[in-house]
Amino acid sequence: MQTNKQFSMAKIEEDIKQTQFNNEFVKAHINILYTAHWLYTRINKQLKQFELSHEQFNVLRILRGKHPGSLCQKEILIRMIAPTSNLTLIIKRLVTKNLIIVHQSKKDKREYKIRISAEGLRRLKHIDKILSIDNLHLGGLSLEEAQSLSSLLDKLRTENTEYTFI
Repeated sequence: MQTNKQFSMAKIEEDIKQTQFNNEFVKAHINILYTAHWLYTRINKQLKQFELSHEQFNVLRILRGKHPGSLCQKEILIRMIAPTSNLTLIIKRLVTKNLIIVHQSKKDKREYKIRISAEGLRRLKHIDKILSIDNLHLGGLSLEEAQSLSSLLDKLRTENTEYTFI
C-alpha cells in the first residue's frame, strides 16, 4: 500500500522522527534507502502526466541510448534500474502507447528486437524538459558534489564486503 507521505528537505532524523542510530553506517544505509524512495516518488509525480510508470520510463531511456539500434528483452533487463520488473508487461504497455516497436528476430523466432519509436523519442524529449524544469538536479548540489556523490555510491556498490542488515 502506498502512502501520500510528503517528504521534506530536512535531515533524515527529522524526516523519520528518529534521533539515534546504532552507528553512522546504519544511519547512512537508512538515509540512502529513504532518499532513493524520495527521488522515485518525485519522478513518478512528473511521469504521471505522461501516463508512464518509472519502469516504462527506464525502458524508454535504455532504448533511446541504443537508438537507432534495437535490443532484445534480456539486454534491456540487464540494463534496468529494477531488473525484477515484469518486462513483458512493460513492453506490451509501451507498444500499446506506440512508444516502442517490436520485431521478431529473423535468426531466432523466440527472440524479439525492440526499438524506440519516433513517438517514444518525442515523449522522452518532452519529459527531459519537464524534469529539468522541475529542478531534479538533486536539490541544488553543485556539479562537483554530484560527481562526488555518484563516486561514493559507485564505491558502495563495488565494495567486496559481506553485509548484514542490523
